[in-house]
Amino acid sequence: MPDSQDTQQPKVQWDAAQYLRFGGERLRPALDLMLHLPTQAAARILDLGCGAGNLSAILQQRWPEAEVLGVDGSEDMLAKARVSVPQVRFVAADLNHWVPEHKLDLIYTNATLQWLPDHAQLFPRLLSFLNPGGCLAVQMPVMHDAPLRLAQVELARSPAYAEVLGEVSERRNVLDMGSYYDLLRPQVATLDIWQTTYLHILKGADPVLQWASGSSLRPYLEKMEGEQLQAFRADYARRMQLAYPPRADGSTLLPFQRMFIVATLPS
Repeated sequence: MPDSQDTQQPKVQWDAAQYLRFGGERLRPALDLMLHLPTQAAARILDLGCGAGNLSAILQQRWPEAEVLGVDGSEDMLAKARVSVPQVRFVAADLNHWVPEHKLDLIYTNATLQWLPDHAQLFPRLLSFLNPGGCLAVQMPVMHDAPLRLAQVELARSPAYAEVLGEVSERRNVLDMGSYYDLLRPQVATLDIWQTTYLHILKGADPVLQWASGSSLRPYLEKMEGEQLQAFRADYARRMQLAYPPRADGSTLLPFQRMFIVATLPS
């Protein structure tokens, strides 16, 4: 599922092509999370917020005997997934309420849980889906204080757009690392939590606008149309040019921070 931060899960139609425009940059943290997965066999694996299925395919390759299930709320993403990864079963569902039919050995969720509210309830709920010895592996963007996200909130509150964008939630869902430790440690056998800042080197015109248009800007963009939409995109692009100016070689550097959590239940 596309990256974003600080919002409850909106009813957003994701554009798979726009999101995958920066597929390499978005894939790297997902693969970094996989490096920390347990090595033992897993019979049932869930890719929660599977998007276009590229990570579901990697999970299936790593555990070829496992039953891998991809669940996502975007029909556009799932349509792409079903074509490109036919060996995996994909299901459309509201991630706030979906419950698996069977207990799972691994829940892998990349750039998804930041969309969902009430992590104090959500994370114990996800742990309850696991078999003994099962693993919950999470990656979430942590960008609520970065110009990329602050400009979205500031523009949405400005007089030019507040009437249309006022209903777009600004709630921060992601907690700090210490809160996740306090929440998860009493319930798990092993727990690893860390943050990494990736320095994405972007090319082309208005690359930060293009990046955000495939993820965190989607809830804002789909509320507008015509001249207002174009004005909002132009206003956001100008702010991003100031916050992330091009380097001497024409590249734009986008520091992007992400949190990782790998929790394993007692056997």
